[in-house]
Amino acid sequence: MNGNKRMEVLGSAPVPKALMVLGVPAMVGMLINALYNLADTYFVGGLGTDQMGAVTVAFPLGQIVVGLGLLFGNGAAAYISRLLGRGDKDTADKAASAALYGSVAVGAVVILISIIFLRPILRQTGAIDRVMPYALAYTRIYIVFSIFNVFNVTMNNIVSSEGAAKTAMCALLAGAVLNVALDPVFIYVLDFGVTGAAAATAISQFVSTLVYLAYIFRKGSVFTFRVREGCFSKEIMSEILKIGIPTLLFQVLTSLSIGMLNNAAKEYGGSVLAAMGPVTKVMSMGTLIVFGFLKGFQPVAGFSYGARNFDRLREAVRISILWSTGFCLLFGLIAVIFADPIMSMFTRDDMEMVRAGSAALRANGFSFILFGFYTVYSFLFLVMGKAAEGCVLGACRQGICFVPAILVLPTVLGLNGVLYAQPAADVISAIVAACMAVGLHKELKAAEAGISSAQGEGSSE
Repeated sequence: MNGNKRMEVLGSAPVPKALMVLGVPAMVGMLINALYNLADTYFVGGLGTDQMGAVTVAFPLGQIVVGLGLLFGNGAAAYISRLLGRGDKDTADKAASAALYGSVAVGAVVILISIIFLRPILRQTGAIDRVMPYALAYTRIYIVFSIFNVFNVTMNNIVSSEGAAKTAMCALLAGAVLNVALDPVFIYVLDFGVTGAAAATAISQFVSTLVYLAYIFRKGSVFTFRVREGCFSKEIMSEILKIGIPTLLFQVLTSLSIGMLNNAAKEYGGSVLAAMGPVTKVMSMGTLIVFGFLKGFQPVAGFSYGARNFDRLREAVRISILWSTGFCLLFGLIAVIFADPIMSMFTRDDMEMVRAGSAALRANGFSFILFGFYTVYSFLFLVMGKAAEGCVLGACRQGICFVPAILVLPTVLGLNGVLYAQPAADVISAIVAACMAVGLHKELKAAEAGISSAQGEGSSE
């Protein structure tokens, strides 16, 4: 699909078609990405409970690194889609280049700091003494090569903002297929253990980077990504960061919440700590699929808002809520009904891990039904440039609501408090989203009325 056709999809194609064209490839890509995260957990699970714990405690640090890509990529994507809606291609080009080069530079600095302080960081994310050697071996490789992931996440968002969802899907697909193929070879055939899992992930991320580089050099993008066009002006960076910082905050809070969950779980033994890894990865598969679909919603909503096409914007919101909630209902029911067999896939004989993980999976499955509604509005506030509201809503599920839940509930309910902390935060966050949505729609109606009034005055003159 060339640049002109992508602009037609964003601006004039029927909303259901636009969401399908842009959202389904991104959704498939995110699903594949989630599956290869699960593949790491599955293959490492065959090594033992402590090795599983190592991957579990490394996950929050990986989320921070991904957050750097989202800081620049998602911040730029929201801004770029509005610029394209207004027809300002030159500024969009500068913003895309600034986001790409800025993310790689900041990512390199953060990765270096992480390597220097790796042991205390892993201790804070829940690593107990017997897990620490495996966690260090896995994370040292994983975190160094995650610079490719920073690049990939940034490009994924920029490419999605211009409507090239198939390219983003292909990049994720190439890395995912390779990772699943290499995991058993590196872990078991070559007997590299947890370091093999990290090496497989590193190679797969590099391959995804090559796909994006080919897209750039073949001039498939509407953006050029020339170094000299990387404009770090106050205007461009403020627009990127006012959306990117809430997105990074979301990722930081996600890492914090996982770390706090791991720390609370380890008080009940290594099996409960290890169980949190598969539960987190399984539920993240559902969340990534929703995020993938909403990657299609984001440029449509941003383009419509930039073009002041409020009817199209409202239709995109309505359809996205309906479709994402339908998926969340199905995914949540699967997690509830098949919790035991799902958890049994990740261990050979640790029944305590299966029991704890199944209970947590069922609780998360019930509350996941609310996730689509919550996330649509979380995306909508950010794509409209409403950083403060987007920041508050983005921080609810993993921060404002989760932190009190994980601190209070275990003291009252014991282990059940650990298992039900995230579902409790989900319910409260959905209520907050509903209250904020009422005010947002009133504001959109007022803006639309103002435009209609101005047009009426202009025609009368």
